Amino acid sequence: MVDKNRQESREYVLKTAKEHDVKFIRLWFTDILGFLKSFAINVEELEGVLKEGMGFDGSSIEGFARIDESDMIALPDPDTFHLLPWRPQEHNAVARMFCDILKPNGEPFEGDPRYVLKRNLKRAADMGYTFYVGPELEYFYFRDSKGTELLDEGGYFDLTPLDMASDLRRDTVLTLEKMGIGIEYSHHEVAPSQHEIDMRYTDALTMADNVMTYRLVAKQIALNHGVYASFMPKPVFGINGSGMHVHQSLFKGERNAFFNRDDEHYLSKEAKSYIAGLLKHAPEITSITNQWVNSYKRLVPGYEAPVYLSWARRNRADLIRVPEYKPGKEKATRMEFRSPDPACNPYLTFSVLLAAGLEGIEQGYEAPAPIVENVYEMTAEERQARDIGTLPANLGDAIKLTEKSELVRKALGEHVFQSFIKNKRIEWEQYQAQVTEYELKKFLPLL
Repeated sequence: MVDKNRQESREYVLKTAKEHDVKFIRLWFTDILGFLKSFAINVEELEGVLKEGMGFDGSSIEGFARIDESDMIALPDPDTFHLLPWRPQEHNAVARMFCDILKPNGEPFEGDPRYVLKRNLKRAADMGYTFYVGPELEYFYFRDSKGTELLDEGGYFDLTPLDMASDLRRDTVLTLEKMGIGIEYSHHEVAPSQHEIDMRYTDALTMADNVMTYRLVAKQIALNHGVYASFMPKPVFGINGSGMHVHQSLFKGERNAFFNRDDEHYLSKEAKSYIAGLLKHAPEITSITNQWVNSYKRLVPGYEAPVYLSWARRNRADLIRVPEYKPGKEKATRMEFRSPDPACNPYLTFSVLLAAGLEGIEQGYEAPAPIVENVYEMTAEERQARDIGTLPANLGDAIKLTEKSELVRKALGEHVFQSFIKNKRIEWEQYQAQVTEYELKKFLPLL
């Protein structure tokens, strides 16, 4: 039996495509590393593809399939249909839809990151929860992709003169809003030429799709202006890197399950166990939330990036921050996990964050007391006495922790778990073999 809501969504897509003279529809999906993949169909194929999907060869997609089992089907999610604002609008318009990847027999493909997130969201739903997230993605504008020449020398919340960066950010926000993505605000970040656009929080699956769209739109608008937008975690030595702080909350119906009016921190037992789950499992999920060798150049003390396993109400040095409660804003109660970076795969990142938090709730983990002092200013002995651990220092260490993690294996599923680790091992081995500019400058004159 055809799902009534899906049928209505299909009819809406067909009607909208006709009204806007859509000629091409791009079918979007994501590989295990979080790279957006796409192929286009003509509008004449749309009705059939909405019902049955479109076949493609998955053998060349990172982490998807071996040559002998390469046939895949991309089934569009009609609820993700939107016109692409940077393409022609009046005639031969172009639209996009995100796809779920299926096997030829119609079963979900376990290597599809979107399916991985759906599985974890079902676990939350079976416990009575809806998972909401609000990520803050930072990024840089550079003159081009060949170097790191900055566009401005502005700082945090600076109102830079009406230069290119102001126009870029404005056009990016307007384009995202045309694609149905709510924006709360945008501003200049701490580092020169670094910016942030914050999307309004929503359910995790919609937000993962939105993150993929956000990154593409930021790059497309920059390209239209003749410059380059980069989500590389640490592109410039000596200044802040780019993070993706992820605000998270669990709701039961209309009620925020994290809020408790009678607690001194206004946090429920579930919220504290969720925080405890994230603190306990943070090291083993770090290769997912920070998946590139470059990610660990950002995760060093002194650049607003958290490396210590602690939580706090106000401090921004801690891994987890719980924003202050404002009376009447119970629904805004949330916790902010600060280590992920914007070059991660959002489907996998939201999956492991949720899995760690739910594990804390299911197992009844107890959260430590929040940290009042600045963790960066503590000595190593003081942190050890307070039992404050650290995140892994490099991708190699992070992979070793993930390999042993039953939580990550369960959250990602065997296929993605094995493919991801295999890919990251290769990246780490290749990186270790490099001779860097730093080594040449430091050692060549001496040795």
